[in-house]
Amino acid sequence: QVQLVESGGGLVQPGGSLTLSCAASGSAFSMYAMGWYRQASGKQRALVARITSGGSTTYADSVKGRFTISRDNVKSTVFLQMNSLKPEDTAVYYCRADRTISSYWGQGTQVTVSS
Repeated sequence: QVQLVESGGGLVQPGGSLTLSCAASGSAFSMYAMGWYRQASGKQRALVARITSGGSTTYADSVKGRFTISRDNVKSTVFLQMNSLKPEDTAVYYCRADRTISSYWGQGTQVTVSS
């Protein structure tokens, strides 16, 4: 069992930056692939970025070059550094942990990009 708690969301102006954190409790964090997803109002939840247990990363085309996912296995935390934010990045951002057939979600953190 893994519990995930996201933090770091908030209101930011276009062009600004935010860093989201997702702290995991439970064992074997390093064995999990970790992902950030987002769900804008009226839209389906979609993958933003993912990092495997080995450190390989993938990104949605819409965030490539602007967002960076990373993990700290000692602190059992995954991060999402978001730069050059746009209004269309506004959404609730969720953290997810995957290992074989098990998946766990955090409760989400709101990111609003607006002037």
